[in-house]
Amino acid sequence: MVGVSLSARRARRRGRSHEESQTITSVLEYAALGWAGCPGAHPLREGRRACSCDRVGCPEPGAHPVSPAWQMMATTDPALLTRWWEQAPEANVVLPTGRVFDVFDVPAEAGHAALAMMDRSGFASGPVAEGGGRVLFHVATRGAPEDEDEWWSCHLDCGPETIDETPGLRWHCRDSYVLAPPSALPDGTRMRWLRPPDGRPLPDPLHVLDRLADTCE
Repeated sequence: MVGVSLSARRARRRGRSHEESQTITSVLEYAALGWAGCPGAHPLREGRRACSCDRVGCPEPGAHPVSPAWQMMATTDPALLTRWWEQAPEANVVLPTGRVFDVFDVPAEAGHAALAMMDRSGFASGPVAEGGGRVLFHVATRGAPEDEDEWWSCHLDCGPETIDETPGLRWHCRDSYVLAPPSALPDGTRMRWLRPPDGRPLPDPLHVLDRLADTCE
């Protein structure tokens, strides 16, 4: 019995070590693409709190940045990123949007249907991630258009509890962020790529939006 218990603990440690190594590798790959990143909170495996942050009743366990200064912290500097994840190897990966890319965030069923439709038509979807019942389409950012009346930001970073109030399509742009693979989720799964980034130009957001609109109605 003791031997089995020790073996199981060693296996869990090896698994965590592999996951942590995979995380920093992914962070550095994103940085090489020009995608800035910063550490995120992570779900707790044990204990009374669900999130590694100190907020009681955190509405989005493991799905937000560690620091409120995340917009200033986010960087592509490999040395700094490596140091952060060496100090906090379980940290999730937060990528700010509205810089190099924006993200269309849709329910999984709609996202899979849209992706299948894009594949059938030969449309290049760009990078697509999945996790937590959502599918995330990474598209070229519109930056800061001159006509601000046509622009908005997704404020899930400020009030993530609004996720239940806006279950359809959300556009993460300026002032927002997304979790990136292989970030851990509270249900024990991880964010994963359905279509990993490969360095090719990101698709036009309005072209992707056209293809998502019907499946999200």
